[in-house]
Amino acid sequence: MKSNKTLWLVAAMLVLSLFLAACAGGGSDDEDGSSDEGSSEDSSSDEGSSDEGSSDEEASGSGGNDLEVAMGADIVSLDPHGNNDVPSSNVRSNIYETLVTQNEDMEIQEGLATDWEQVDDTTWSFTLREGVQFHDGTEFTASAVKANLERVLDPAQASPRTFLYEMITDVSVEGDYEVQITTEYPFAPLLAHLAHDAGGMISEEVITADYENALSEAEVDMSVDEYYELRAEGGDEFEEVSGEITETVGTHVQENPYGTGYYQFDSRSSGESTTLTRYEDYWGDNATLDSVTFKVVPEPGARMAELETGDSHVADITPTQKSSVEEAEGIRVEQEPSVSLSYIGFNMQKEPFDNKKVRQAINLAINQEEIIDGIYQGNGTVATGPIAPGVFGYDDSVEGLGHEPDRAQELLNEAGYEDGFETTLWTNDNESRVETAVYVQDKLSEYNIDVEVEELEWGTYLERTANGEHDMFVLGWSTVTGDPDYGLYALFHSSAQGSTGNRSFVENEELDQLLDEGRRETDEEARKEIYSEAQELLADIAPMVYIHHQDHLKGASENLENYSVDPLGIHQLKNVEINN
Repeated sequence: MKSNKTLWLVAAMLVLSLFLAACAGGGSDDEDGSSDEGSSEDSSSDEGSSDEGSSDEEASGSGGNDLEVAMGADIVSLDPHGNNDVPSSNVRSNIYETLVTQNEDMEIQEGLATDWEQVDDTTWSFTLREGVQFHDGTEFTASAVKANLERVLDPAQASPRTFLYEMITDVSVEGDYEVQITTEYPFAPLLAHLAHDAGGMISEEVITADYENALSEAEVDMSVDEYYELRAEGGDEFEEVSGEITETVGTHVQENPYGTGYYQFDSRSSGESTTLTRYEDYWGDNATLDSVTFKVVPEPGARMAELETGDSHVADITPTQKSSVEEAEGIRVEQEPSVSLSYIGFNMQKEPFDNKKVRQAINLAINQEEIIDGIYQGNGTVATGPIAPGVFGYDDSVEGLGHEPDRAQELLNEAGYEDGFETTLWTNDNESRVETAVYVQDKLSEYNIDVEVEELEWGTYLERTANGEHDMFVLGWSTVTGDPDYGLYALFHSSAQGSTGNRSFVENEELDQLLDEGRRETDEEARKEIYSEAQELLADIAPMVYIHHQDHLKGASENLENYSVDPLGIHQLKNVEINN
């Protein structure tokens, strides 16, 4: 057994890793498609920075009913049609609401829609909730639903979340509170996709103003209505116009993030904090807190100190901190099994990772249990593929490549890399990911593979991996819809390469066909068979090392009541009470 040696090396090399290039970031920073894993994203976190509408006292959140949350990474976008990262989703989930929601068992519940029915294989009808107002005072109607869904599909937005709704061909307003959605083909997980953070409803007035702003800044002589007409027609002229406004569209939404949620945007200081306040005109029961401030605290030790001193009521904690939180007075651990995946991805467009044998060899060289036990303190389960247990379509009969060190060397020899090679492994400064990267660096050195570990700031990390500038990378993905379409299509379909989620740049016709069939099939058993085939194929393609399905860990004050974190890693804050 050499696991002890490995862990000592990990500890030693982790110290050295502190000297790597590093900036702020980290924490609960998966893509959620998010990556949770999550994940991409408009990298400019300066957009949307505003201090309007709040006094210094309000922004500080220092009152007795003001919640402080310490996050490991800053949000990337306040636009629900923007980035896929979990930090952004954690803030936006309080601002925006969706047509339908999912409970902790991933069952569909009422949201801004009170009723729905499938009219035929490709048509859904929704009855909307009446008496709902956006934070700017405008009314929520079917017209707003149409504006939002057409916006996320607009090529000008270049949204990494387009894949969620690209099957929608028409959104028809049937009345003030009746809307009909038509899809190109039968799409089984439509309701689950509408419950996704990307389905968050923005004020239609803000959307209109955003397009007006974009057209004006791009000096396009056209009204928003004319742009909408041109968009409906499509063609070369629309492609030209939409291309001209891509750089400017979205700015107004970032600065005016008006949804219908129980909290509304108050202020933001980029890289430091974002504050929300209770929306008093909420259609349902009001939130119990006066405000919530999401603070950016990249260093795990600093987040722990925030908890211990009471400066923060909730904080992202690492597995190594779990026992310390359990032993400390006045704070507790909130632990929730997740639908997420941690993984080490390969850029399949670059040598030597365009060679399947190399990818398989690295899989066989990595001992997932050593990572889980030594770095994650046993929190989580070994991943044999991208889908977590509990997600529809998960097939426990699909075996991963496993850990076979000798076979790893044989495959490297067969691939022509018996003497190894040099490469880089990127991570953001999430503590567990840094340790994982150093572990991989150590393990692969046994095969003469020289791995240079580089840390990047979160927004930069997402942007550059989306551009395909990396060799290997450590990241996560959360299947937030509970459906395999989200867990597989975004990560592995060739059309999703880059910011959508396919940062491994997988391009496989057989896999594409299976994933296309899976999202079109309506029979549950047939869908399961399709996704089983896809998981078997992915085990062979080996686009990444599937590490584990981790538990979400949060530290929380004992003074908090009604606080929890859901399987997606999202804070549940509506009914939280602080007993001072």
